[in-house]
Formats: sequence, structure tokens, C-alpha cells
Amino acid sequence: MDTNIGAKASPPDRELRARCESCFGLCCTALPFEASSDFAATKAAGTPCRHLQVDYRCGVHDRLRDIGYRGCTVFDCFGAGQRVSQETFGGASWRDEPKLAGNMFEAFHAIRLLHELLWYLGDLLARQETAGIHEKLRQYVAATDALASLPAEKLRQQDIAAHRMDVNLALIQGSELVRDGLVRGGKTALPKYKGKPIGPRIDLMGANLRGMDLRGSNLRGAYLIAADLSGGDLRSADMIGVDLRDTNLCGANLSDSLFLTPFQINAAKGDRDTLLPPALERPSHWG
Repeated sequence: MDTNIGAKASPPDRELRARCESCFGLCCTALPFEASSDFAATKAAGTPCRHLQVDYRCGVHDRLRDIGYRGCTVFDCFGAGQRVSQETFGGASWRDEPKLAGNMFEAFHAIRLLHELLWYLGDLLARQETAGIHEKLRQYVAATDALASLPAEKLRQQDIAAHRMDVNLALIQGSELVRDGLVRGGKTALPKYKGKPIGPRIDLMGANLRGMDLRGSNLRGAYLIAADLSGGDLRSADMIGVDLRDTNLCGANLSDSLFLTPFQINAAKGDRDTLLPPALERPSHWG
């Protein structure tokens, strides 16, 4: 690979939230979707959505949920769309130069994955509990950003999956430091549901977890679809890969949750009493 973990220079702060006005409608074109509760119609990858206008804006943006495109309001590209459009391809669009389309869409997929890693690494770097590994984390930030800065032709030659696995080891280490700190601070009881310990990849679809103390829990990959977590405490809980579709987060405390993303929050249900980390905005559809 062209980058290495020993890189010393940290990259500039990256914009890790979607800025659609600087993107050429990449999520509306590169990604496929199927008719379902999230999408009113089926669309193939590489085909522009029928609602995408010539200026790359969505023609039904203000009523997506009303007409059956809830999935569009959930998705977030972590800022990959504008980076690919303006940096990787220097402002050239797939519509004006069709020969760029394939490489552009492929780069969008890869850079979104890399920007997601930058989001997670940034979360750990903001925490005092992980101070002992901040240098390692900064090196991974630099290496990840260097990958995302490659020209599209070189980017497609990189083993992004291998890099993600390497970074994940650091994320696991950071998660343990944060959660162990909570245990040392006095929380010792492991949460249980119907007598079973709550842990990674557990299936809690539709479960009644109302008011539960899940502080410091390792919920990686857990299925919490339509679960009731209203009034629950998820501070310092590891939320990587947690499926929060239609999860009731009304009144829940996620103010210090680990690795929580816009994608997850947008898919959940909350209210004005739901506490979120400073980096996350309250979804407009929460009312």
C-alpha cells in the first residue's frame, strides 16, 4: 500500500458530514435501492434516481418521508460525496463526462468507508481515557486520510478492507479503555435481558429495554430494531454497527455513546429529551 502507519503528519480536519450542494448527487446515483418500507421504487446502482434534477439536487427533498423515501433521509456519506466531487475529480462530474462515472462511483464507495473510520478515530481522540494511544490514533488518521487522498486509479488498487481491519484493532483498544474506565469508576454490574448478558451482536429486536442502564456496554453489531430504549442510559456504550432502525430513543441518554453516527440516529426515533453527542444534530423528523 502507498500509505503507512508511521506517518507523522496529521491531515487537516476533514468535513465528515454530507454537504450536498458541493456533491454531484453521488448517493442518488451510485447506490442501488429496492422497493421496500424505505424506498418507494427500485433503482439500480449507477442509475440516477428519477427525482435527481439537472443541478444534482433532489426534487422532492422536503417530502421524502411522505412519498416513501425514508431511506434517503437516513443515509449520510460522512462527507465522501463532496470530497470525491471536488477533490478526487477536481469538480468534473459524471454527467458532463460520462467516462468518469465508473471510477467516480467506485471512489465514492471507498472514500465513504474511509471517512467512516475517520469519524470513529475522531471520537476516540476526543476522549481523555484514550490519551495513552492518541499518537497511534493520529497515525491511523493520517494513514486513512492519505488513502482517501489518492487519485481514483491508485485508490482502487488499495486493500481498503485490510486497512479497516487494522484500524478496527485500535478502535477495539480505545473502546476497552473508555468502558474499563467506567467500570473502575464504580459501575460493575453487567446488563442482562431475560437472564442473558447483553453483549456484541445480540438480537434484541423489539425488546423492552425501557430505562435500562447500558452504560459501558459492548453493543457492537447488536440488533436493536424497533426496541424500546426510551429513558435508557447508553453513555460510553460501544455502538459500532448497532442497528437502530425504528428504535425508541425518546428520553434516552446517548450524550457520551461511543462511535454513534448520523446514519444510526437518523434511523431511530427520538424526541427533544433524547441526549446526543455534540457532534450529532437532532434529526428534523424527530419533531
